[in-house]
Amino acid sequence: MIVLLGVVVVILGFVTRRNPVLVVGVAGIVTGLLGKMSPREVLAAFGQSFADSRSVTVFAIVLPVIGLLERYGLREQARNLIGRLGKLSAGRFLTVYLLVRQVTAAFGLNSIGGPAQTVRPLVAPMAEAAAERTAGARLPDRLREKVRSYSASSDTVGLFFGEDCFLAIGSILLITGFVNSTYQQHIEPIELALWAIPLAVCAFFIHGARLLLLDKQLEREMAAAAAENDLPLPKGADK
Repeated sequence: MIVLLGVVVVILGFVTRRNPVLVVGVAGIVTGLLGKMSPREVLAAFGQSFADSRSVTVFAIVLPVIGLLERYGLREQARNLIGRLGKLSAGRFLTVYLLVRQVTAAFGLNSIGGPAQTVRPLVAPMAEAAAERTAGARLPDRLREKVRSYSASSDTVGLFFGEDCFLAIGSILLITGFVNSTYQQHIEPIELALWAIPLAVCAFFIHGARLLLLDKQLEREMAAAAAENDLPLPKGADK
């Protein structure tokens, strides 16, 4: 059980807010040495794990592309586009994105969205622009961060509950393989995928309702901020 001290290293590292890469690396070294591995074997294990998971380094190619798109006005164009859609509020826009994210994930298209490639450069700026147009005023930093957090949540919830409806996803295959081998059952992936559909529908209605309520929350908080700073009331706040 002494090898579990590596978990303690991870907990202490995150509690003290150290660099995550450094924390995980130190935890791996500690676990390997406590497991009676030589330094050479620990280094070989790191190299083998990196070679087996080369796909995780794809971000090194994707992020510079996204950076160039943002440098040449991707976020501004997204805000301008949403500004032309008069009746689309932040909550309605994020609800539509939640639906799109769930449906695409249900067909196995997980990589077309995500915090880095979609939420930060496109979804969040468009939601902010919709909220500012609806309020008729610039959002304070606190409310801007709130809109961004809801943007990220719409992507996360849509992916999490949508991907299980796709029978070839890794989580479905892992569950069926574990249950069939451990408990001597015979469960087909299609059965789990079908049972995931009602959960996905419930998740859409529950989180979609939270997203639609976001508009009312922003309206109240904008009115409160205007009253606190003795500013004109945002558009629609006097209704």
